[in-house]
Amino acid sequence: MPVNLPLPQADQLFPVAGVKLGIASAGIKKAGRKDVLVMSLAEGSRVAAVFTQNRFCAAPVIVAREHLQSGEPVQALLVNTGNANAGTGEDGLARARATCDALAGVLGCPAAAVMPFSTGVIMEPLPADKIVAALPAAVADLRENNWFDAAHAIMTTDIQPKALSKRIEINGVTVTVTGIAKGSGMIHPNMATMLGYVATDANLAPELLDTLLHHAVRRSFNRITVDGDTSTNDSCVLVATGKAVHPQITDLGSHEYLQLQAAVTEVMVYLAQAIVRDGEGATKFITINVNGAASAEEAGKVAYAIAHSPLVKTAFFASDPNLGRILAAIGYAGVTDLDVSKIRLFLGDVLVAEHGGRAVSYREEDGARTMAAAEIAMTVELNRGHHDTTVWTCDFSYDYVKINAEYRS
Repeated sequence: MPVNLPLPQADQLFPVAGVKLGIASAGIKKAGRKDVLVMSLAEGSRVAAVFTQNRFCAAPVIVAREHLQSGEPVQALLVNTGNANAGTGEDGLARARATCDALAGVLGCPAAAVMPFSTGVIMEPLPADKIVAALPAAVADLRENNWFDAAHAIMTTDIQPKALSKRIEINGVTVTVTGIAKGSGMIHPNMATMLGYVATDANLAPELLDTLLHHAVRRSFNRITVDGDTSTNDSCVLVATGKAVHPQITDLGSHEYLQLQAAVTEVMVYLAQAIVRDGEGATKFITINVNGAASAEEAGKVAYAIAHSPLVKTAFFASDPNLGRILAAIGYAGVTDLDVSKIRLFLGDVLVAEHGGRAVSYREEDGARTMAAAEIAMTVELNRGHHDTTVWTCDFSYDYVKINAEYRS
């Protein structure tokens, strides 16, 4: 089961004025499963997105980028699960475009106004005909209060949906931020998330939307890893409909912008952590803090070396304080001039290592006690600069192997 991750409640997912969501079943992988999502955006909505940096990126990523950059205002997002449409060449591109054409026909908008997204099995042809056949039902289901069902419709190996809403007041006007995400395995974003959709009705100047998205992504989805694999389909979208009736936010330094920035970032951090808490087979949620690095890049190298180590992750699963594995990961992280005598390693509040080896005060029973918890924090003090970072990860259990060994069955 997910690690301390509450189930979202439908009445706590607030509608965003200008966004309607419709769900249908296309039977892409399993008959009867809700596996198609349409998000319809009101006129005047603005969209920003970031995508995977995997060079083998999926066909829908290529098409979504093209449509976003075309200058045509985005009017709809189309998501399918059960098939990633990745590693499918020109045929995959044609099928992704066919689904956009079909949805555009139903909605009465240009095909370039539709952004497609897919998730599921790689290197299998997208059953575009099934998706097209399901679109009228998805469009008929469009409504603003459909976020709960939408969160379910985009799941693949996720055990539970991931969603959050937040409301703030800007100039006395209530502004809503609501988001959903999916992801459980093949999680090591290098841009954004697996699939994530966050919308707000804030009246934000269009030129500020990309800045807002990148700020939030750097602090959320780009700080998580389950297994170190960057998906071919990762995409994160931020929509601002402008339907909230407050003066337009035009200044990055204004109180109003900073309010909105904090709310969007909070929602994305929650969704990012939820993905790790629901990591395939996860039994532990692990926070890795790296302090005192010479650069932000260096801090990230050390944090991810620890987070990606199968030896570290399996030790945490077993609650085995074989903590020399953490020192080994720090040592091979790629910081060539690292002075290990200056490093201090803490597990929770337990000092594990200093001066290049085991701390005199460290007792293995203290390490075992800390590792037995469902939520664990570690801190690495490099003592060579003023840059810090935090990465969230999980352990590796027997179930991770089972889930991925049986993924296509």
